[in-house]
Amino acid sequence: MPVDVDARLARQLVLDELFDLSLYRSLREVATGDLRAVLDQFIPVEARHLAFWQGFFGLQLTSLDLGRRVKLAVILGLCRVLGAPAIQLVLEAIEVYGVRKYLTLWNAYGAGPLGSAAREVLQDEFKHEDVLATGDATRRLSPDRIRNIFLGLNDGLVEILGAVSGFFGAFGNAATVLAAGVTVAVAGALSMAAGAYVAASSEAEVRATEDERRRFLGEHVSGAADGQSPLRAALIVGVSYIAGAVVPLLPVLFGAYNALPSVLVAGAMIVVVSMLLAFLSGMNVKRRILTNLVIIAAAVGITYLIGSAVNLLWGISL
Repeated sequence: MPVDVDARLARQLVLDELFDLSLYRSLREVATGDLRAVLDQFIPVEARHLAFWQGFFGLQLTSLDLGRRVKLAVILGLCRVLGAPAIQLVLEAIEVYGVRKYLTLWNAYGAGPLGSAAREVLQDEFKHEDVLATGDATRRLSPDRIRNIFLGLNDGLVEILGAVSGFFGAFGNAATVLAAGVTVAVAGALSMAAGAYVAASSEAEVRATEDERRRFLGEHVSGAADGQSPLRAALIVGVSYIAGAVVPLLPVLFGAYNALPSVLVAGAMIVVVSMLLAFLSGMNVKRRILTNLVIIAAAVGITYLIGSAVNLLWGISL
């Protein structure tokens, strides 16, 4: 018997399962080896989930909406170009998103029939994660790696955009802004990389001490290393910072005489980056985009005001 709940939520759950099933069926056509075997396990489960929610809500949706069709086409296109690594990342991202969605649903409706239904689906989602984690295909979606990539990109983009805005306010000269921006970018990348190296080194030392304590007490210690190596963490953060810093500097390099082109380009880039990383880590896409756009707006406004005040008070003119 269909359950009477919010119509929007019911539609979302059914369409999400229809999207996952459509995606997995399409990915199977381009996947090979272990990934195809994984998809062969996932597809019947997703088909069962779709039928379950259709019956649960009495909602027989059989076609995706425009937004999900576009999303499906983009993901398939990227997977066709990038191959197995992209397919693996997509599978992990979809499963992470599914687990978070159904955990939220279970926490909100745990006492009722919808909560019980979410709990049943969650058990399958956790089995999916186990398959991805223990299968022959190496798990590629590392929380530490995502954190470091996002940290570097976000800091490089926001910090250098703020610097470009402030320098235009103070100097009003593109060549000076470019020179100062590049200097800040290089110094910032080295500083961020050094900070990531020290943090990862400290974490590794603490972990090693804890392992030695457990060995002394006769407890079993896994030989597998956890987390990223300090050098890799530093490299990822440093390179990501430079990648983010280049974005607001490019318009100046190509002749921009004010901060507006840098703001527009950086804003577009932060939307793309936020969407990508939110998808890979299962975060709320709209909230992530909005948060970063607010941060960029604040950085640009504050630094430009500071630069203009410096120019006004000290009469800097280059």
